Amino acid sequence: MVGIDVASTHVDVAALGAELPASLRQVSNDADGHSALAEGLARLKPHLVLMEATGGYEAALACGLQAAGLRVAVVNPRMARDFARAMQRLAKTDRIDAATLAEFAGVLARRPDAERFIRPLTDPEQQDLAALVTRRRQLVSMQLSERQRLRLARPVARPSIEALLEAIARQLDDVEAEMAQHVEQHHAQMARLLQSVAGIGRVAAATLIAELPELGRLNRRQICALVGVAPYANDSGASKGRRRIVGGRFEVRRALYMATLTATRHNDAIRGFYERLVAAGKLKKVALIACMRKLITHLNAIVRDHLNAQHHPSTA
Repeated sequence: MVGIDVASTHVDVAALGAELPASLRQVSNDADGHSALAEGLARLKPHLVLMEATGGYEAALACGLQAAGLRVAVVNPRMARDFARAMQRLAKTDRIDAATLAEFAGVLARRPDAERFIRPLTDPEQQDLAALVTRRRQLVSMQLSERQRLRLARPVARPSIEALLEAIARQLDDVEAEMAQHVEQHHAQMARLLQSVAGIGRVAAATLIAELPELGRLNRRQICALVGVAPYANDSGASKGRRRIVGGRFEVRRALYMATLTATRHNDAIRGFYERLVAAGKLKKVALIACMRKLITHLNAIVRDHLNAQHHPSTA
């Protein structure tokens, strides 16, 4: 098992049950460092390589290691922190963090559902789409902030805010056009498949393609847990607590939430399901989350069937 602590300029590497050469214990976080690490770990043949999501600093390294044939898992930093606390690992350095991740990899590898933590191999086109989706999200956030400032602005400051809003709107139009062109050029079939479900628009489809590459490759429970719409029990003894959703990919869940709101109006199956739950006394928020699970489960199923048809075409 190998754990990698990722920083912007370098990565620290630790192995569980093996001695790493000194040259591999810390390498630069660039193409040369990635190549050297991939070559060294390929010889070591670890069962699993584990690293944290670090806002993008880990993306190129993860792809490079995958291209070398290594199984790579990228986990939420909160999972790694909780594991370190459970192990009473109070000190914190890059080297200690790498060793902790290697131990965590050993635990994950023994789980029967370990495959759901393995990062699917992403191609450059998918990475580019993820960058465009992220940039659109940033522009929308900036636009919302400036609109809120405009409401309270003194007259002397309003022209500056209005000018910035116009610039953001132009950039947003450009990014959305580029995103649509990129999807049409590289992911048209998948986008049409997702958008065939009422409620899934262009932005939701692009977000799912870019940020949920596991779609269609996991079972319904795993995909719901990955998105963060799976209910978890909160019971203790005779006390039965309310089930809650926790964790998951926030941005995917936000896109799914907006898609589900639309689906409760325009998708007959989702609308009927939502109305039955509300009529049965469920809170509207609870009913909406249940609809999110139903929608992502349906999307997962149709993508899975599409992938299976590609891998096993009919001979008739």
